[in-house]
Amino acid sequence: MNHEITRARRPAPAREFTVLLSPTRRGARLARLLATAHLGDWGLPSERAAHIVAELATNATVHGRVPGRDFRLRLAVHHGAHLRIEVTDTRSERLPASPSPADDAGSGRGLLIVEALADRWGVTPGPVPRKTVWAELDLVP
Repeated sequence: MNHEITRARRPAPAREFTVLLSPTRRGARLARLLATAHLGDWGLPSERAAHIVAELATNATVHGRVPGRDFRLRLAVHHGAHLRIEVTDTRSERLPASPSPADDAGSGRGLLIVEALADRWGVTPGPVPRKTVWAELDLVP
């Protein structure tokens, strides 16, 4: 008798990185450093992505912070066509507002930077108490 053992071949896993970080300045800085390191390992350009991660992580620590609850950074390459950056915090009731700070404001321009650097960005609510702010960058060969 000839028994053939076959293994189901799964498609190669998408490039993905996820980490929970403390909602502190140190956590936001670490988010940027980890994103840069992983994108470098994947052979992808990291400058625009690093700026986006820095802004979204900072917003999560400033506006989305709940004591004792971490924020999540997720990077994923989809079909080799685009990079998706997601930052999830636990303040679903505090959705990002349209970026329009006063000319003399010392802060409030983070989402303007994200809007300028990303090809697309938005907010996905839920599940309660979470929200995810995401941005996508098209990958050019």
